[in-house]
Amino acid sequence: MTDSSPTPATSAVPAPVADSRVLIPLALFALYIIWGSTYLGIRYALESYPPFLLAGMRFLCAGVLLFGFLRLRGVARPTPLQWRNAAITGTLLLGFGNGLVCFAEQSVSSGISAVAVASMPLFAALFSGMYGQWPSRRESIGLLIGFAGVVVLNLGTGLSASRLGALALIVAAGSWAFGSIWSKRQEMPAGPMNTAAQMLCASVALLLVGFGTGEHFPAQPTLRATLATGYLVVFGSLVAFSAYLYVLKHARPAVATSYAYVNPPVAVLFGVLFAGEHVAPYDLAGMAVILVGVGIITMFKQRAKA
Repeated sequence: MTDSSPTPATSAVPAPVADSRVLIPLALFALYIIWGSTYLGIRYALESYPPFLLAGMRFLCAGVLLFGFLRLRGVARPTPLQWRNAAITGTLLLGFGNGLVCFAEQSVSSGISAVAVASMPLFAALFSGMYGQWPSRRESIGLLIGFAGVVVLNLGTGLSASRLGALALIVAAGSWAFGSIWSKRQEMPAGPMNTAAQMLCASVALLLVGFGTGEHFPAQPTLRATLATGYLVVFGSLVAFSAYLYVLKHARPAVATSYAYVNPPVAVLFGVLFAGEHVAPYDLAGMAVILVGVGIITMFKQRAKA
């Protein structure tokens, strides 16, 4: 005979709740630290690998691994329409979004690159207006504050020294924002298969751009650059994304997206501590103003959905 009555321990704290109490903080830690450190990882990888081939190789490896794992688990392949939409979204988010970040980090510090990319929600709020979701009056205040921060950031030494790098980062943030808004209204693959498909499609676009612009893989890459590339594949693309999916499923959206505020300071800190990067007062002021603007937009969006 078996006793089907719950024990005091299981009745007091259900297993899923107990797991989430441990796993959510761990997943958030992974998001904050790993995604915040990927900008430094890109800088190290650029010591040997050219920007677009670096990004293409990263997403090709991560995409193949994730796609293969999902297929072994019995997840269905995307339909032709879903492949098309994933190709467009992946090119915008990962191709332009990440590829241009890699390009910019050839002349812009890793920390400042992360701060510039933090302006993405500002562009997303603007692009939402294309589909009739114009920012409210209060959200518009956040937009004005955020874009004022972008102006301040461009006055600092971090971006003013490389106007091409600054432009690449702004285009990267805008492309990521537009791709995010556009994909919400399209038929996309379900769950992680969406990311796998986007990675595979983006890798093709990035490799074509890389080879088309004369880039080539190094004959003798440094060990640090190769390890950094592996870190970007395994931790930056697979582990951190899995952590993000877990937090998105088990926590409030505001918690899941909190990495947007934490990653820039983390990236700046890593750049200063491990790469000897310098942060000027204008750079710090720009970061603070951008994050305040992003915070205002996010806060009022969350209230509107409540």
